[in-house]
Parts: sequence; structure tokens; C-alpha cells
Amino acid sequence: FRLHESPEEEPHILLECDSDVLDALQKHLKLYKIRRKVNITPCLDLSLWAVVPGEQAGHVAGSLAQCADRALILTPDPRTEVMGWRLITKKGANVADVIPGSHIGNIQDYHRLRYKQGIPEGVKDLPPGVALPLESNLAYMNGISFTKGCYIGQELTARTHHMGVIRKRLLPVHFSAPLPKDGVPEGAEILTESGKSAGKFRAGGGELGIALLRLANMNEPLCLNIAGDKVQLTASIPEWWPKTASK
Repeated sequence: FRLHESPEEEPHILLECDSDVLDALQKHLKLYKIRRKVNITPCLDLSLWAVVPGEQAGHVAGSLAQCADRALILTPDPRTEVMGWRLITKKGANVADVIPGSHIGNIQDYHRLRYKQGIPEGVKDLPPGVALPLESNLAYMNGISFTKGCYIGQELTARTHHMGVIRKRLLPVHFSAPLPKDGVPEGAEILTESGKSAGKFRAGGGELGIALLRLANMNEPLCLNIAGDKVQLTASIPEWWPKTASK
């Protein structure tokens, strides 16, 4: 988020990141600071909220516009409109004062919404050095620029986008039975009916999750092998994806 409104102001940019990699991200950014007068500091006095629309979503957008002056930042989620808005307040602020009529939900409900929509978030869903931007659908979520540079892997990403075929993608999956509460091993294999590998489990809870699947296998009967037990699952294409998405 850009926190300055005019070119004359000293630029401030606020980055949102997975709290598990806060220290690592600071070290990484400082590597590229070199001798520029740039300060990189965590904003531990701020709180981040996801504002998820309910059944009256059509009326929420208008009311949120009226609440914007009560928040430090209130902006549509840049990934996709189905994820609502991102709200940043001072730590300890009463969210009900910022957005009248709202209520604080359970964090698991937020993750269930993400899984249902196939939205990855954080290093568990997007393992560093493993997750590829295009396979993770970042091009659909304003997460990749094909006009700016440069970044590590840019040439391969751009070439694949314009000329290649993306054979695997992160997809929302629905399990026939709730996942065990003690979790599923990261990267657990997802198999076709014949026992062929169709992809890998990334994250989930209850009967919902996301998985990196071969698109050629997504419509086949699939299962996740958990401690010798096979849990059936089905994959789907999220409705928020571009209608022209064919790769």
C-alpha cells in the first residue's frame, strides 16, 4: 500500500507479509537497499483485518466507503473481489467502531473462505523455492507484472506466460470427509484411481483445501492417502478466474 498522496511527500510503502517470515523478509530487502536512504522497519503497532462481505454484500461496499476515514487503510483486497477488503488499524482499535454492524469472526472461517475460492496465502500455501508464480495463479491475482522488471525468474515466468502451457495449478478441493485435526503432511501425494500421481496437497481444514493438481487429471476421481486411509476429493475451477483462462 502506498501511504503518500503527492510526489512532494516522502514516500512510504506498507508491505503485508506472512508473520512467520518477517525477519527473513527484512534481511532480504536490506540486501537490495545497498546505499540508498531507505528505512525498513516492522509496523508492530498496526493490526490487519480481512473484511469479508456477508449476504448483503451489495450494501456493504457503500457503507465501507463511509467508514474509510475511521481506518488507517481500507481497500479492496487486491487479489480478487470475492475476498472483500483489507483493513489496517492501530493495534487495539475497536473494529466495530470502524465498521458499524460488523462482527469479529473466527480465523478458521477466513481460511475456509480462502480454500473455497482457491486463494493461497503465506509460506505454507506458497512454499519458498517450490511454488511457481504461474502455477500458483498469481497472474490472476495482480501478483505478477509482465511490464515491469526485474526479479529472479522473470524471464522464465514471462516466456511461459506468453508461449508455454501451464500444466499444473493450485485449485480448490473438496474432501468427502473432514481432514484429521492433527493435519495432513505437507506435500502429501494426491493420486488418481489408478494410483498415478495427480498432484500435491498444500493446505486445508475440515472438508476444504487447496492442492497443486495436474489440470489433465482434475476431473478424474482423486484421493488423498492419509496414514493408509484414502479420502476422496473433487477439484473445481473458481468462478473468479478470468473466463478466458484456458492454460
